[in-house]
Amino acid sequence: MKIFKEDIIVALATPPGEGAISVIRLSGEGCAELADKVFRGSVKLTEAKPNTIHYGRIVNTENETIDDVLISVFKAPHSYTGEDSIEISAHGNPLIVEKIISLLLEKGARAAEPGEFTLRAFLSGRIDLAQAEAVADVISSRTEASLRGARNQLDGLLSQKINSMRESLLEALSLTELELDFAEEDLEFLPYEELEEKIKKIIEEIDKLLATYSFGKVIRDGINVAIVGKPNVGKSSLLNYFLKEQRAIVSETPGTTRDVIREELNIDGFLFKLFDTAGIRETSDNIEKEGVLRSRKAIEDADVVLFLNDATEGFDEDLYEKIIEFKPEESVLVVFNKTDIAEPQARGINISAKTGKGIDELLSELKNRALGSKTYSEKTAIVSNARHYKALRQAKKSLESAVVSIRENMTQEFISVDLRAAAEFLDEIIGKVTTDDILNNIFDKFCIGK
Repeated sequence: MKIFKEDIIVALATPPGEGAISVIRLSGEGCAELADKVFRGSVKLTEAKPNTIHYGRIVNTENETIDDVLISVFKAPHSYTGEDSIEISAHGNPLIVEKIISLLLEKGARAAEPGEFTLRAFLSGRIDLAQAEAVADVISSRTEASLRGARNQLDGLLSQKINSMRESLLEALSLTELELDFAEEDLEFLPYEELEEKIKKIIEEIDKLLATYSFGKVIRDGINVAIVGKPNVGKSSLLNYFLKEQRAIVSETPGTTRDVIREELNIDGFLFKLFDTAGIRETSDNIEKEGVLRSRKAIEDADVVLFLNDATEGFDEDLYEKIIEFKPEESVLVVFNKTDIAEPQARGINISAKTGKGIDELLSELKNRALGSKTYSEKTAIVSNARHYKALRQAKKSLESAVVSIRENMTQEFISVDLRAAAEFLDEIIGKVTTDDILNNIFDKFCIGK
């Protein structure tokens, strides 16, 4: 994505389609002058006070009214992008929106790239890179937990933690490099013992953040749950009970489910992605064979495998052994269905997908398996982004290398290289050091208008 800061960009900021209103966003130096070319109101937008709203009409080149609008005026640096910005609230008719945007393009604006408004907010220093990524997460959050996590990152909880570690690291680095400048005078500004202690404290802070990643990934992306079992144990019936609708076909005929059915369930604010798999068995039916292969892929990708057994037949030891060949036992939750017509089993959770018996216990255990014993307060910095996790691990590796150099009594040059590398990895997270490839990869995933 090539960014031309002198351009005035325009895009629809609300979802396309019919609605009460649509908001069209303009940003860039001169956007008020451009808007004045098509706006007729009681004041000129170039003369309007910042953070004010003005009623008027948008007119075309023939001075014909396109729509009655409200225009919000924002002046740099107090806007979303940090630039002069205009937001036009028009009636939510796609034809009106198209006419207004086409008119603004005709007058000199450029169509915004995906995520370009947020990218400009980052480039102008309004937000750092971690906060910019959180904007997309806030928009796409589907549960209370994921929204809260994204909101915390947008509020800067993670950035504050990274900046605190970065400041400690730069202090150690500056003293280390200062000794290099006075090497001939044999001055010691920071003894190796103190330097090692400083580095170890930063490593401890990184470890605390790294430990939150599994939880952060769960609240951001949800938990994949594969419902697995032989044909006719009640997998589709259980999925239907979870969803309170007849999503999957239920039949006494084995092999009814030929493909993996994916649905989502919100349990106490956490997103669970349920995969109703085809019954795993040997079959000569080519279509069913493909379904079984897809089932095995779903099991491999699952965070939790809900291993469903028929209580009238007992525990399926053979299938269980196949599952744990490529999944750890702690990720497999053993469940017995049809306990409305059979005796409860001792090994796992007993349910009835027909009556709902034991379902609450099952949902509670699913949540426990997915989240484990780790819980964090709302004001805890949590790592939920794979890019951040990778950068933290690399920073830790560099710091550990610095500790080795200290213990081997190597010169400051070796230590300095590792400390500087660690600082750069931390800088990557908040965007103090970045590349066009990283920016493109992040902002290309945004919707246009954000």
